Amino acid sequence: MTQTRPFSTRWGRIALIVLAPLIIAGCGYNTIPTRSLAAQEKWAEVQNQYQRRSDLIPNLVNTVKGYAAQEKSTLVEVTEARASATQVKVDASTITNPAAFQQYQQAQDKLSGVLGRLMMIQERYPDLKSNQNFLALQSQLEGTENRISVSRRDYNEAVQAYNTTLVTFPQIIWAKTLHGDAKPMQLFTASVSAQAAPTVSFDTTPPPPPAAPASK
Repeated sequence: MTQTRPFSTRWGRIALIVLAPLIIAGCGYNTIPTRSLAAQEKWAEVQNQYQRRSDLIPNLVNTVKGYAAQEKSTLVEVTEARASATQVKVDASTITNPAAFQQYQQAQDKLSGVLGRLMMIQERYPDLKSNQNFLALQSQLEGTENRISVSRRDYNEAVQAYNTTLVTFPQIIWAKTLHGDAKPMQLFTASVSAQAAPTVSFDTTPPPPPAAPASK
């Protein structure tokens, strides 16, 4: 004779199946992977904007070279800095690897610095400064630099939210158990050049001599 399970037992198991996902979600189990994916999405956008900048540089260098070939050292620096930046291999794991992340940021910050010097030489060459191709490239580069700044800020905000999740209750429970492979992500920091804008002057006129003291 087959025994029938009590009605209450069957409904209890059904309720457990229905409520278990809600209980897990309420405890923050999904918060870590959700914020991790959000940070990775922002990281991908940072890479996209740096790639956009890298793609602009060859045309920019060639345009400047046509009007300011004597600025060879600066042009070489830009070309070499671009090559160094593009040679740094990055992927999703870079943001949890302090050494790899620092290498990437340093290479990109160095390129930013030499690009800034390249753009400043336009003041010495009126023909370059008024060249339509140069002006278009300059506008695109400025727009890209702005997007880089925004994407780095958005990435930092997403990473801050994710890293905080790993060390706060109740998500820390999941970080120590079922999400034990979750690692804190690296943040972009302001470069030295970004913290102190240089004062640039192309005026080579020597200052006037000090006035002679008035005779008594």
